[in-house]
Amino acid sequence: MRKRDPWDSGLPYEPFMGRWSRKIAPLFLDWLNPQEAIRWLDVGCGTGAISSLITQKRRPREVMGIDPSAAFVAYANETAKDLPHLNFKVAGAENIPGAGDYYDFAVSALSLNFFPDPAAGLREIGRVVKPGGEIALYVWNYAEGMQMLRYFWDVVVALDPEAKELDEKVRFPIYQPEALEATFTGAGLKVQEVRALEAATVFENFDDYWQPFLGGVGPAPRYVGALSAERRTELASILREVLPIQPDGSIPLSARAWAVKAFV
Repeated sequence: MRKRDPWDSGLPYEPFMGRWSRKIAPLFLDWLNPQEAIRWLDVGCGTGAISSLITQKRRPREVMGIDPSAAFVAYANETAKDLPHLNFKVAGAENIPGAGDYYDFAVSALSLNFFPDPAAGLREIGRVVKPGGEIALYVWNYAEGMQMLRYFWDVVVALDPEAKELDEKVRFPIYQPEALEATFTGAGLKVQEVRALEAATVFENFDDYWQPFLGGVGPAPRYVGALSAERRTELASILREVLPIQPDGSIPLSARAWAVKAFV
């Protein structure tokens, strides 16, 4: 079993990670190139980035988003309340509500690493997807591809070596493509393809980069929240020095995710 990270507010998640997931989401959906008028399941839907996009772009018959965070589900329901055929419920990947063989396509964005048991979660998703249906997801490439986190954790670990175990690249080794494929095949799924998806993540200024780390939602913000004011100031000061801040104050970074799709 994995340590559970608390996700107790949708509002601070959006500027920290939700906005970047929303940049990867259309690349992911274009890659999938799914049919229209089908039933979708979004597992670990968070604040509803993928679910909303599917509803807007793919004319689905139905989209159900589930997430164990009641706060995220409430946020998703509020922001997507005017979209048709879209509903959100509180539920985890290990216990998906509803009968088996129901959905045509299941997706998951940035959630697999946080499943209590990733292989068991994929098997449960496979239970509710029709035979011949598809499952696809993406996770951040924590080692070097998700630069906003890489800069952060490299500085943190240099200041506090004991924090190394909190770094996502250490905690979540299945972000690597080989490990992703092995996890899928171990769950009895037939992998079609694994590929990288990349998007620019340009911050307007240092505050645009730093303030989301003060929101308390997610591993990195929770680490910052536990620091003394003096240590937070020190961390922010060093990040100012190492980030590629441009003359206009902007910080041009990039984000890479690994995506995988498979047949049930």
